[in-house]
Amino acid sequence: MENGTTEAAGARAERAKRPFVSREQLEKVALRHPTPFYLYDEALIRERVRRLQEAFAWNPGFKEYFAVKATPTPAIVALLAELGCGCDCASATELLLADACGVIGRNVMLSSNDTPPADFVHADRMGALINLDSYDMVACLADALGGRLPDVVCLRVNPGGTFAAANQIIGAPEDSKFGMTVEQTLAAAKELAAAGVREFGLHAFLASNAQGDGYYPALARILFELAVRVSRETGVDVTFVDLSGGVGVAYRPEERPVDIAAVGEGVRRAFERVLVPAGMGDVAIFSELGRWLLAPCGALVTRVIHEKVTYRDYLGVDACAADLMRPAVYGAYHHISVMGFEGAAPTRTYNVVGGLCENSDQFARDRPLPQVHIGDLLFVHDAGAHGRSMGYNYNGRLRSAELLLHEDGHVELVRRAETPEDYFVTVEVGALGERVRRKLEEARPPDA
Repeated sequence: MENGTTEAAGARAERAKRPFVSREQLEKVALRHPTPFYLYDEALIRERVRRLQEAFAWNPGFKEYFAVKATPTPAIVALLAELGCGCDCASATELLLADACGVIGRNVMLSSNDTPPADFVHADRMGALINLDSYDMVACLADALGGRLPDVVCLRVNPGGTFAAANQIIGAPEDSKFGMTVEQTLAAAKELAAAGVREFGLHAFLASNAQGDGYYPALARILFELAVRVSRETGVDVTFVDLSGGVGVAYRPEERPVDIAAVGEGVRRAFERVLVPAGMGDVAIFSELGRWLLAPCGALVTRVIHEKVTYRDYLGVDACAADLMRPAVYGAYHHISVMGFEGAAPTRTYNVVGGLCENSDQFARDRPLPQVHIGDLLFVHDAGAHGRSMGYNYNGRLRSAELLLHEDGHVELVRRAETPEDYFVTVEVGALGERVRRKLEEARPPDA
């Protein structure tokens, strides 16, 4: 009962969309770290990891391989490793990050597509699990490793057809570039086994930010049934099934957050119905929940610096799409709280915009908010995953700092904001490079 109560309380807090800090706290932080910046909540990260692990505690081999792409912040990756999470990496640089945070061996999974040979070599040297996205990668992996293959290989499958969960059509896997067909998966398993691979995993990613509690159980049933088929038809030992990511978060206050306990129970029922009768009850379950774990644990904090009233009432802020691109690129919704007026009823409608030379640089359009004034702090919710990690330097914008709010209340700078020196650091040495460096020196404040 206690766990159910905690889960319900967490869901209520997520739905309420209240900032995890006060205006007073943020103003104090902003005195030391100018806006915009990302702020993450350590206590909430720990809580969500605990909830996930409890939801899958029925499976002794369960492990979360955090999707590093979502939040490649070393301090957070190291915190997750301390809590028992591994790393799902998509590139050699992400492998380096995992290694630097002490995550090595089978605690790392390389899941990528169009993988360069050097990435296979790097993953193999780390002892990482390697997930093959296509049938041709069987030969590519062998070539990269000089004809040798790892003891364990994971195969990423795309089952095709229409994918549905709880009577809801989620998508058409055939439209996705990821994964191999079922027949290719069977052929790859046979070929790899003949070459000496002893253990296999199966993996699939069929949806992104899926709402409701049915996505993982539906995906699990597909992969569990395929695991049984692969085992029977090829004789290989399938030791784990990786459900990847895709479990969503409630970006809008009116949405019901995913109940991760119900998700875990749904996967357990599929496990009992499919794998246990087939004599495969020792298969481990893996997940890669970057968004579900981290999105609610982080926010983009920005300050209103302009207001312009034309055909709309525009609030200009010191952040822009280069800090958080999801609204501009995907039309994604991120809830916005006006700090100090979190519970106030909306009285005005605003477009919240950044300073890029792009009309798409709008965090919100026609958004009802309490009356906002220049100087107010805005808290952009659910930016802890796929936020700063997708930042860029268009218009010469520099990526913002990242801060971690610790459980004891102190705030730590875990990644500084970029500087003009960072922007120009890759300029080749030469006359132009020297002029750039001189200009940077001239532009530096005297007390810097």
